[in-house]
Amino acid sequence: MKYASVRKEYQAFTLLEKDLKVSPFDMFEDWFSFALETDPENANAMVLSTLSSEGWPQGRVVLLKGVDSGFVWFSNYQSAKGRDLDFLPKASLTFWWPAPARQVRIYGNVEKISEQESVDYFLSRPRGSQAGALASLQSSQIDSREKLEKDYQLFLERPENESFTKPSYWGGYRLMPEYFEFWQGRESRLHDRLFYKKEGENWKTGRLSP
Repeated sequence: MKYASVRKEYQAFTLLEKDLKVSPFDMFEDWFSFALETDPENANAMVLSTLSSEGWPQGRVVLLKGVDSGFVWFSNYQSAKGRDLDFLPKASLTFWWPAPARQVRIYGNVEKISEQESVDYFLSRPRGSQAGALASLQSSQIDSREKLEKDYQLFLERPENESFTKPSYWGGYRLMPEYFEFWQGRESRLHDRLFYKKEGENWKTGRLSP
């Protein structure tokens, strides 16, 4: 019962049809900006959900790094999520912001961003993060933590004036949304759920029962 007894009433905010912006991207930007004010260190954390070739749903937290025509993040293309996206280039993103009790769900098709975009971002990263991407063959089994740290240190020991080159197996993805759902926690579990669904070049909106 220790799980079932955990409860919280959400009373701070509402989400009504009149609050919706014409574009779901503008709506997301509005909510994200508020999340940055209340929890700046975690505002861009999102659950990326994919489907493996064996049919298993896979979820993990990654960091949003840009929003343009879609939602951008970076990863090792040979990782488990990379293999999932090779198998089925569709995914969903879930944002959860506890302070205002808001959740955003987005799904759509996924594509790799351009090589130049990936290079530009890789070169903008701190040197330690660059070394980490080079030392880690993400999702592959390793012998020990010590071996990983040793490989990492070998990269860091290179001269500071020797810049790292982005590995070919690392880069960015962009999810092109087909659907947004904005969820606002409300009292007595009567939450607000408003959605945008893409129809051609337009967005249809509506309300879902909580």
